[in-house]
Amino acid sequence: MSALAPFEGVWRLDRRVENALGPDARFTGEAVFTPDGAGLVLQETGEMRIEGQGAFRAERRYLWRGVGARIAVFFDDLRPFHDFDPTEPRPEAEHPCAPDHYRVAYDFTGWPRWHAVWQVAGPRKSYVMHSTYSR
Repeated sequence: MSALAPFEGVWRLDRRVENALGPDARFTGEAVFTPDGAGLVLQETGEMRIEGQGAFRAERRYLWRGVGARIAVFFDDLRPFHDFDPTEPRPEAEHPCAPDHYRVAYDFTGWPRWHAVWQVAGPRKSYVMHSTYSR
């Protein structure tokens, strides 16, 4: 079985963003992993609600590719984002993007409910984003 196979399908996505430099936010929606011949396309679609600013529709797309036992994640324009080992219960990865730095910690210990926590730091960014995926 491919490292990608367990992710395929529709997931409920709940996300909160704790922003040290501005208002906090919440996102509620779906994460859909769809095969595309080279791996999976991850389409996140839902409602983003920023404290004091109301709600709006938000979406994002990533490409997930199996590379040996690892999963490589790309932006939808094929720029590399990060990669991780899905066989580890709590894999971590980084994405340096000077002057900013992104670090993710996945948690697959409660599968099929899983988490991704991003810590983002830079001259104009400082937030922690908690995402929970569930079926």
